[in-house]
Amino acid sequence: MAFTKVEICGVNTSKLPVLTNEEKEFLFEQIQKGDENARELYIKGNLRLVLSVIKRFSNSNENVDDLFQIGCIGLMKAIDNFDTNQNVKFSTYAVPMIIGEIRRYLRDNNSIRVSRSLRDTAYKAIYAKEHYTRTNLREPTVNEIADEIGIPKEDIVNALDAIQSPVSLYDPVYTEGGDTLYVMDQISDRKNREENWVEVISLREALERLPEREKHIIELRFYDGKTQMEVAAEIGISQAQVSRLEKNALKSMRNYLR
Repeated sequence: MAFTKVEICGVNTSKLPVLTNEEKEFLFEQIQKGDENARELYIKGNLRLVLSVIKRFSNSNENVDDLFQIGCIGLMKAIDNFDTNQNVKFSTYAVPMIIGEIRRYLRDNNSIRVSRSLRDTAYKAIYAKEHYTRTNLREPTVNEIADEIGIPKEDIVNALDAIQSPVSLYDPVYTEGGDTLYVMDQISDRKNREENWVEVISLREALERLPEREKHIIELRFYDGKTQMEVAAEIGISQAQVSRLEKNALKSMRNYLR
């Protein structure tokens, strides 16, 4: 890995800014007030920290640009979670976060090699999602992420899927408003496209009693075999909302069939 590179990910490492303690304190005060420009300046002012951390992984065969990008994600997470009331320097808090992010990447990327273009797309989508969530106080849809970064939604979905490590079907993906979305909720069920099972247990009648939106979601999920992410993109709501509506619809159908 070429750690002697001057330019990494388009950043001239020889000209990275260095913030004074006073500048750090002022910028963090502005960050806590929601100032995005202050956050960007704080990130740039701590890129040397990322650079110093990735040098610890000099024995890795990974591309230095990739590790730098992953380290920057760890840095951003550290900034978003740092508590200034704790008697600890930001660098002391951030270094383990950056190292942890890189180690997870190396672990997850060990068995399956993902192309550089897919990883770049995934990182852009992740960053756009985090930025949108902070700004709008809600998770963006795939369409909204696609509009933000100018990449087709299909490419975004493929890229995010490609960087995922194998997980249990019961692992939580994320929680929104108290509703937990699990991996199994993202998996389409192709065999349920057959209508025989509907006739056997009279689900059609139960389906017709649902509100129109819930009915549409059930049809997309179990007749068309679409994932919750695909359904969310089609009808323009979040994946967590799709999960909640789907569960409510299935509960109503079960109650009717009793």
